[in-house]
Amino acid sequence: MPDKNNIKNIVDKIAVESIADYFSADKKIEQAKKNIPDGKRFKIAIFSSFTAKGVKEVLNVECFKLGIIPEFFVSDYKQYAQDILDKNSSFYSFKSDLAIVFIDTRSLLGENFFLPYQISDAKRKKDIEEKFVELKSLAQTILKRTSARIIFHNFETPLYSPLGILENKQKFGFCQAIEELNFKLRELFKNNSRVFLFDYNSFSSKIGKNRLSDPKMYYLADIKVNLEYLPVLAREYLSYIKAMLSLSRKCLVLDLDNTLWGGIVGEDGIEGIKLGPTPEGRPFLEFQKYILSLFNRGIILAINSSNNQNDVSKVLKEHPYMILKEKHFAAMQINWNNKISNMREIQKQLNIGLDSMVFIDDSKVNREMIKEAIPEVLVVDLPQDPSLYARSLMEINDFNTIGLTKEDKKRGRMYASQREREKFKEVATDIESYLKNLNTVVTFKKADSFTIPRIAQLTQKTNQFNMTTRRYIEEDIEKFLKSNDYLVISAKVEDKFGDNGIAAAAVVEKTPEIAKKQWRIDTFLLSCRVIGRAIEKVMLNYIIEQAKKEGAEMLVGEFIATSKNDPAKDFYKNNGFNLAEEEKDFQKWHFAIGKKQAEYPEFIKVLKD
Repeated sequence: MPDKNNIKNIVDKIAVESIADYFSADKKIEQAKKNIPDGKRFKIAIFSSFTAKGVKEVLNVECFKLGIIPEFFVSDYKQYAQDILDKNSSFYSFKSDLAIVFIDTRSLLGENFFLPYQISDAKRKKDIEEKFVELKSLAQTILKRTSARIIFHNFETPLYSPLGILENKQKFGFCQAIEELNFKLRELFKNNSRVFLFDYNSFSSKIGKNRLSDPKMYYLADIKVNLEYLPVLAREYLSYIKAMLSLSRKCLVLDLDNTLWGGIVGEDGIEGIKLGPTPEGRPFLEFQKYILSLFNRGIILAINSSNNQNDVSKVLKEHPYMILKEKHFAAMQINWNNKISNMREIQKQLNIGLDSMVFIDDSKVNREMIKEAIPEVLVVDLPQDPSLYARSLMEINDFNTIGLTKEDKKRGRMYASQREREKFKEVATDIESYLKNLNTVVTFKKADSFTIPRIAQLTQKTNQFNMTTRRYIEEDIEKFLKSNDYLVISAKVEDKFGDNGIAAAAVVEKTPEIAKKQWRIDTFLLSCRVIGRAIEKVMLNYIIEQAKKEGAEMLVGEFIATSKNDPAKDFYKNNGFNLAEEEKDFQKWHFAIGKKQAEYPEFIKVLKD
């Protein structure tokens, strides 16, 4: 990967306040890219039905500010269909990671945009069906010929109708036709993991449909999006890009006084804080409701508060309008230490990266302190007015994911139950008794349509105990399953405190050219939630057992060192493998299977699919 420090030095010198600044910064970035060491670039193709000047430039800057090095293919003016449908077009040699398809309503409807009722309802319905088939063909062609993901715009519903107030009285009216097309596109892409329907109609409404388009620039240059709003559009695209590159965040760290409730509980008491169905209390009540909705979709919650523990416990347990309870928090640093040390303690306790965390605090001093000391943490600039708290949190796009698995939805609960495990560990006399009394059950399952999304997600997100850090998408896992040369497994982990879900996975190649005598572990990973509980040893023994059943004599393990997977570096060495090859950050290890029987720890119950 490119040197992130080098990128940061470049970004720090770039200030963007106006659209002109973006064009200037784009030129500087393009020059700077030449001096950045080669690494994997994120390739973005942009297709539009109008002049797309500025989209690439602004997106280039916004990506670069996040440490993403993009490369672009921009289809020529109104050449989007030709570039997509022609298999020899330069788009296909570009090999994009992401394709953005932005066709606007005016271009789509042509003459019928301003004269919609010059044709009959039946003809309008037929035209919309034909347009849908054309759009479907474009998306399917990209899917078939590339491995790219797609952001496909839906269509802005016009604000006007030549029939005025009678528009909604028509059998199949002008606006209804666009709504019908949007519905058909939503249904088409709903279950496709590679296509995301960008709700441009809602985006237009949020900005203001009359403001989003500059009529003068439209007539002069066929520019359909006011240049002023291109940065807003680019940041919407980043919602998808960050998720695709596993740059999303998964933990929300919260202050308490004047953040989750109004007032200071140590001074006002539980009865005096503002929280509930009153004008002063409702903003905090609804802020908590939105936070709970994030928890329910898998966001980890934590507390970083300067407060008395007893006062906070009383509010969490007894306040009638306290939505968030102690069970919702995976970590709680409630003390008089500084917020920086508390944040680091939360990170250590949860065993996640600081770059996975978002911090919310009403105090500007505390926010600036965290920004300065721990820049990896995203700090939300909370407004002074509590009525804007919920909206401010809704507007950040860092919690998005490209899919939502069962494990995602339960993540908040899983981490909260981990706090109970840590309490249990503190009173255990030794590690062996702790592990034994956890009553751990590991269930192995060969990959299927139900587990593929989670396995792919683990390869994308797991960094610490990941032997090779090879990243795979769902389509890659599906290809492995269709081949007889691969074994793909997942491991579900449960214990007395709850279900950790699928927390480990492996991809093993049954090397065909040597008559199945050798199996190569391509991917071997473990979620940070279950590190240190011997799950990795159980999974290795399961693989040995499967290999032996099929007559394999040698198991090959690979370790590719990264900046984050140090916890995994001695795994093969400590489990009977011999080092066979080593160069720079790569190691190859051999294990002679022979007559060795799989040995599972006595304190773990193993179930096999």
